[in-house]
Amino acid sequence: MTMQQTPLLMSRLMDRGAQMQPEVEVVTATADGTRRQTLAETRDRAHQLAHALAKAGIEIGDRVATFMWNGSRHLEAYHAIACMGAVLHTLNIRLSDVDLEYIINHAGDRIIIVDADMLPKLEELAGRMPTVERIIVATEPGLEGWSTSLPNAVDYEDFIAEQPTVYDWPDIDENSPLGLCYTSGTTGKPKGVMYTHRSNYLHTISICMTDVMGLSASDTVLGIVPMFHANAWGLPWAACMLGMQQVFPHRFMDPKRLTELLESEQITMSAGVPTIWQGVRSVLEAAPGKFDLSNLQRLTCGGSAPPPSLIGWFWDELGVEMIQGWGMTETSPLATISRRSGKRKHRDMSDAERAANQAKAGLLMPGLELEIFDDEWKALPHDGKAFGELLIRGPWICSEYYNDPQPEKFHDGWLVTGDVAKIDPEGYLIITDRSKDLIKSGGEWISSVDLENHIVALDGVAQACVVAQPHPKWDERPVAVVVKKAGAELSKDKVLAHCGEKFAKWQLPDDVLFVDAIPLTATGKMDKKVVRAKLADDGYQLPDLAGKRA
Repeated sequence: MTMQQTPLLMSRLMDRGAQMQPEVEVVTATADGTRRQTLAETRDRAHQLAHALAKAGIEIGDRVATFMWNGSRHLEAYHAIACMGAVLHTLNIRLSDVDLEYIINHAGDRIIIVDADMLPKLEELAGRMPTVERIIVATEPGLEGWSTSLPNAVDYEDFIAEQPTVYDWPDIDENSPLGLCYTSGTTGKPKGVMYTHRSNYLHTISICMTDVMGLSASDTVLGIVPMFHANAWGLPWAACMLGMQQVFPHRFMDPKRLTELLESEQITMSAGVPTIWQGVRSVLEAAPGKFDLSNLQRLTCGGSAPPPSLIGWFWDELGVEMIQGWGMTETSPLATISRRSGKRKHRDMSDAERAANQAKAGLLMPGLELEIFDDEWKALPHDGKAFGELLIRGPWICSEYYNDPQPEKFHDGWLVTGDVAKIDPEGYLIITDRSKDLIKSGGEWISSVDLENHIVALDGVAQACVVAQPHPKWDERPVAVVVKKAGAELSKDKVLAHCGEKFAKWQLPDDVLFVDAIPLTATGKMDKKVVRAKLADDGYQLPDLAGKRA
């Protein structure tokens, strides 16, 4: 053995930025402006939080959940929980109480750190979280006077007060668990993906590469992608490692406020789903010349594919590169990347050709392997024509689900992504479909099968089919096609009210159509391809787009 065997632990990265640039700021949007603290202060507070958690009984491997917006307190939780050897479990604030109850109990969370304005939603779970011992409430200006019916709640500032500002991070195995994210990207109950220190360490370094996100210590990043969604695509880890200035919008996610932050904080790069950038574009178009975004260099876009027209607009109007990334919670999440620069041979491409190329899911990140297979698990050619089941493997790719291995989701060391795709001769990934008919709305998955099963449970429903329909803002929205039982009296409002008992508002169908029959395949399954084609042939449009059905 000729080289030192230093374990790849996030604690070896997370304090670095504060050492390199202690004066650089972490900025959190507030109702009246911003709240600011330095990287050195953020590091010290993270060490204090680690001491407080340890004093509360948190040990290596214990799950500590966050139920928070993007902000400096959430960043401190990332830093403290991971580096002390506990498991950072980021709870998706957009989920229904049914899903949250399952996730919290399945994970066995011992403590939940919650933003004060999210307390009412968490209180819906009162009495339904038997493993949770304590609630820690983080406040922002104007929210200090919180109260809650949840037991054993303590103010975040009181919790960390008078704790030492230096915590001796433990040396643990690099394959120890670091973070837990649940995905509803498949049918059935949410599934947990347990990241390790090694996987996140490698992912963090990789996304900083020039041909990936091209991150630098001189960048100022506006972190829009939620920190509860696949670790905000890894940006908090990378930013702390490099010492980047970080700006967080907290709950102030309207396009105008985001555009103001892009200008006032002189943002150089940001990350979010296409709907975010469509909103920013609308603000800029409505007020030509009002905002100075001359510092902005690049936007990372994921969750769903941005249209070439959006990519082209940001480049033509602002000289801003839109970087598309593809991945999943199961891939930590970044797996492929599509940049304007592309390959050396692309230097003479026209702007339109570059935008079309950027709209592809992109080139594989170093260290990963990607393949498409037919129904017999035979690899298909990378000719841009053959399409098949997309599989991936590598050091930051999930190998099983937490406490629910589901071997059918994995094949011979590969993760079965659920996507159907092509790979062109240059190695670009092109997603063509999803094998499970999932609906991706605003970067979040909606399970059509879960909706169908719930609708069918309503008295008077004989059959229900939920399909995606295109939407210019949210990419896709669900539409329910329902067959009534003979003599039943049903309405759209009744079906939606029934769905609202289990699903979050954003997961509800945008429309309910009543039909005499749903087309079936030769094996008796609902033929969703035919349903979607029929809606297209009929000129169907979502009500909020057209005001009526054609």
